[in-house]
Amino acid sequence: MKRLVVLTGAGMSAESGISTFRDSGGLWEQYPVEDVATPEGWYRNPELVLNFYNERRKQLLAAQPNPGHKGLAALEKQFDVRIITQNVDNLHERAGSSHVLHLHGELMKVRSTGPGGEVFDVDPQHYETKLGDTCPKGYQLRPHIVWFGEAVPEFGHAIDVVSQADILVIIGTSMQVYPAASLVNYTRPGTPIYLIDPNEVLNDPSIHFIQKGASEGVKELTALLTSKTAQ
Repeated sequence: MKRLVVLTGAGMSAESGISTFRDSGGLWEQYPVEDVATPEGWYRNPELVLNFYNERRKQLLAAQPNPGHKGLAALEKQFDVRIITQNVDNLHERAGSSHVLHLHGELMKVRSTGPGGEVFDVDPQHYETKLGDTCPKGYQLRPHIVWFGEAVPEFGHAIDVVSQADILVIIGTSMQVYPAASLVNYTRPGTPIYLIDPNEVLNDPSIHFIQKGASEGVKELTALLTSKTAQ
């Protein structure tokens, strides 16, 4: 079974109603990145940061996986699908995908600010984290998110996954956020690459560009891959 590696970004979840940061009207226009997505912002005003991610959890809990998420999960019948996502939502998992690697953390998890950095699941019924909420060792809990200026712990794992890809698919990412954008460079020579995005992201003739949103794009991708498999 061929290994299909899928790199997804904010455009993957936009059709599910998850606000993106970079688009017009996105979250960056409402909240400066320095305030809610940096260690400095956390030290300066942790309550603001906690409230920001509480609101994002509330939004996520009301959202549903879109046909794009479900289409990727369905591809597991034909391929060994490995998803590497820049998204912090859990819509891939909820759609049924079995192997999801989160590069930038997970919204439905929190972690200790203590030396162990232990990670804990968030109860969807009690999703808010407040000042004074601590781990069992007594350290304040923070969002389990990789903020700007922090290391990306899973990046080495992601390189390993991409380097084993028989096919690479990129969906809904600007390819401007590093180090994630550099992952395409770790594919083996000759690996077919598909890019799904309504905007023209990369001008590279070696990449099969599907200029559609995630749901319609995954539908077209599935038809293309199925026809190639049948040949």
